[in-house]
Parts: sequence; structure tokens; C-alpha cells
Amino acid sequence: MSLRNVIDKKTKTKMSNSQTDYLDHLEAEAIHALREVAGQFERPALLFSGGKDSITLVHLALKAFRPGKIPFPLVHVDTGHNFEETLVFRDKLVERIGEKLIVGSVQDAIDAGKVKEPKGKYSSRNALQTHTLLELIETHEFDACIGGARRDEEKARAKERFFSVRDDFGQWNPKLQRPELWNIYNGRIHKGENVRVFPISNWTELDVWHYIQRENIQIPSIYYAHERECVIVKNQLMADTPFLRTEGSEKKVRRSVRFRTIGDMTCTAAVASEAQNIDEVIAEIKASRITERGTRIDDQQSEAAMEERKKVGYF
Repeated sequence: MSLRNVIDKKTKTKMSNSQTDYLDHLEAEAIHALREVAGQFERPALLFSGGKDSITLVHLALKAFRPGKIPFPLVHVDTGHNFEETLVFRDKLVERIGEKLIVGSVQDAIDAGKVKEPKGKYSSRNALQTHTLLELIETHEFDACIGGARRDEEKARAKERFFSVRDDFGQWNPKLQRPELWNIYNGRIHKGENVRVFPISNWTELDVWHYIQRENIQIPSIYYAHERECVIVKNQLMADTPFLRTEGSEKKVRRSVRFRTIGDMTCTAAVASEAQNIDEVIAEIKASRITERGTRIDDQQSEAAMEERKKVGYF
């Protein structure tokens, strides 16, 4: 082996060790937050979307509490317009780990007249999740809801603390944030209030993927490249589904795509991709100049779209 090859090998080993140490730090920080939730709250829950971030949270919770049971249920708000692959994965995961799943249905809320089905071009049920979530919190008296939001996703997310208090109406005031020094989290709340907890706040999209790679975490197939019928909406590739309300003049194409984020089918766009394994996905993300949530149509309604939704109780 040449001297150059020896140096290259040592450099790669050093970089790999550095990345492992960094992931260990992020993992320990997240597990600490999860254990703080279990210790400070009486009725916590883990908000589970079926996406990579919430799947990573479940994996971290298993590490934090096994061989015992996870001390909180998984809670999924089903819009009725979810990707089938996500729902199938959700049910298989819950069966495999043997934990409790609570599902709230947006369709049930529509049928009961509690919320109105949005009408018009490109309308989405995504915003209706807030009502169903707040109803679940009230019904089950959850005092803490753990979510997979990360600060790198969107500027409104960056304003959140690890423990983010919501008032008795589920509302968030970004100007009333508690200080969090030396990983000391304050979970004290008044009756009716609840706390949203974000254990992977300091992770980036790449951190999540590197962790999934290291831990060999299974994720839904739509995170990898696959052939799909798509509709071009606002220059983005949307899954061709009866749920998507269009004018009918939009161009339909069949493309090799994957999804960087998973939400309601009516507001989550795909990206053209040939990445069929995790190494290729990581390389693709590194080369991308589009943010992860740049594929979310609902975030493009206004510059402050996410923050306005969060103020009234959104995840």
C-alpha cells in the first residue's frame, strides 16, 4: 500500500470516528430529553407521523427505556390523505415493538361537523390536523407531546426550545420561551397547559440520515427512489392521487422520485431522484440546494405560514 493510500485511509478513519462521536452526543442529548419527559410529566405522548424523524424518535425511546415499556403511547393524527406506504409501515412498526398506538381521525372531525373540508384548487386537510391534535390532547389529558421537529427545518422551528409550553388553548407564544441552560429543562405547567418537547432539535436532516444509516433503522419505502405517476403543481412533482384537487390541465408525468419529508399527500411534493439506498440518499442531500421543507406546498402559502400554524396549536 502506498504512503498516499495509508494517509487517505487514516484520514477517512479519523473523519468516521469524529462523526460517530458527534452522533453519540446527539443521541445522548435526545435520550436525556426523553427521560426528562418521563420523569417530569404524568401523561406524555409521542407524536408519530410515520416519517423518518418520528421513527428516529421511536428508536431513541426504545434505547432510553428498554427492556421496559416506553412510558408513553404513540399518537398519530390521520388526515385520511396519508400515503398508503406510511400507514402500512406505521402498523408494522407498532406490531413489532408492541407499544400502544392512538389514532386521531380528521375525517371523523369532518363527519361530526367540527371542522370543514377545505374547498378549491390545491386545497389540503393538513391544517385540520391542529383541531384533531388538540382534541386528542384534551381527551387523553396529555401534558407533554414529543415531536420530531428540528431547528434546521424552518425558521419558526428554530424559535422553539426543547420544552416549549402551550397555553390551555394549545397556543404558542414565541416571545414567551423559557431559558434552557446546561440541559436543564423546566416542565412546570399550570392546569390545562401542555408542553411540546423536541428531543432532536439540534439535529440536521443529514444527522438524521447518518443516524438511520448507523443504527440500521427501517423507514418507509417512499424515502427511496421509485417510479410514480406525478402531477406537476407549482413546478413541483406531486403524487397523482384523487385527493389532489387540480384544474385538470396540469401536466401528468411518470418519474423516478422519492420523498424527503412525509405529510399529507395534498401538500407534500416529491423530488426527482435515482437514490435507491441510504448512501445515495445522503450523497444526494449533500449536493442539494433545496431545503427539506422546500417540498412542502403548505409552507409556501406565506413567509410566516409555519409560525402562524404553530401559534394556534400545530405540531
